[in-house]
Amino acid sequence: MREPKDIPIYEKQNLTIEEAAAYSNIGQGKLRELTEDERCSFVLWIGSKRLIKRKRFDEYIDRAYSI
Repeated sequence: MREPKDIPIYEKQNLTIEEAAAYSNIGQGKLRELTEDERCSFVLWIGSKRLIKRKRFDEYIDRAYSI
């Protein structure tokens, strides 16, 4: 089994804010701002840690005109 750090981002189901920023070229601050909204469909809260649901994030980006 591979270490989590060895798994490519495009194969991960959930991404950290840092990984999502690198993946999307959207800043970490903007991602934090977007995920603060309780209607955000691509955030997964685990206690105080937030993860980005990659597939839903991709769908959000595909539909967005402006962020």
